[in-house]
Amino acid sequence: MTTNEIDALLPLSSATFHILLALAGHDRHGYGIMQDVEGQTEGKPKLSAGTLYRSIQRMLEQGLVIEVRERPAPGDDDERRRYYRATPLGIAAARAETHRLTELVRLAQAAGFAPGRS
Repeated sequence: MTTNEIDALLPLSSATFHILLALAGHDRHGYGIMQDVEGQTEGKPKLSAGTLYRSIQRMLEQGLVIEVRERPAPGDDDERRRYYRATPLGIAAARAETHRLTELVRLAQAAGFAPGRS
C-alpha cells in the first residue's frame, strides 16, 4: 500500500472512522460494532443499522475491512452473524485520519478556536 492509496481515502467519513476504531485489535459482528461505537461516543452520533451496513459494504469494496471466517464457540455465537476485521490498509487509513485530525486540532488551537495551546 502506498501513501497515495491511503491519501485517496481521506478524509474518512465519521461512520468509517468509528467502525475502524471499533475493529481495532479484535474482530466484531455488526451489532457489536454498533454497541462499541455507541459506548465510545455516548450515543453521539448514533450509528444506525442502515448506515453501519452500507459503510461496511463500502469498506469491504475499498479493502479497509474483510469478513472473517473464524467464529466464536457455538455457545457464544449466532450463525447469522458476520464478523469483520480491519485490514492493514484499514489500520493505515485510520492512523492517517488520526494524524489529519490531530493537525486540524493543532491549527484550531493556534488560531484560538480550541482549548489548549495558544
